Amino acid sequence: MADSADDVLTSAHVLEYPYSRSVGPVIGAFLTGLRDGKIIGATGSGGVVIVPPTEYDPYTAEPTGEMVEVGPEGTVESWAWVGTPAPQHPLETPFAWVLVRLDGAGTSMLHVLDAPSPDAVSTKMRVRADFVAEGERIGRIQDIRAFVPAGSA
Repeated sequence: MADSADDVLTSAHVLEYPYSRSVGPVIGAFLTGLRDGKIIGATGSGGVVIVPPTEYDPYTAEPTGEMVEVGPEGTVESWAWVGTPAPQHPLETPFAWVLVRLDGAGTSMLHVLDAPSPDAVSTKMRVRADFVAEGERIGRIQDIRAFVPAGSA
């Protein structure tokens, strides 16, 4: 046992987890859709379309079925304003976290809404996905830069 601070043993090291993960056919279809500028969901029990898709229906635990395209517009179901974004946030300007139920979907999806102020955001407002430029999309959730009010340029 160490008797003083000078006797403390230390070891410099880097903790990392260098691995690749296979996403499988369901999440793979979703990410490929994002790369192609589409939003894909999976059909669950009773025909409910789950977005983002899951491999198993959350209510029945049965495998989900057909992959279907939804949106790109939808309705805000809930939101929270971020007035001072932190460095790790997806936008550098104030924005809202939103739960969006895309047209054709039976569940909502969490993403960001690029809006100028909280006064510009409301529950039930119509929004659309704003994808990054085609050559910049690589098959990740950030391929949707943000949602924007529907009808905006």
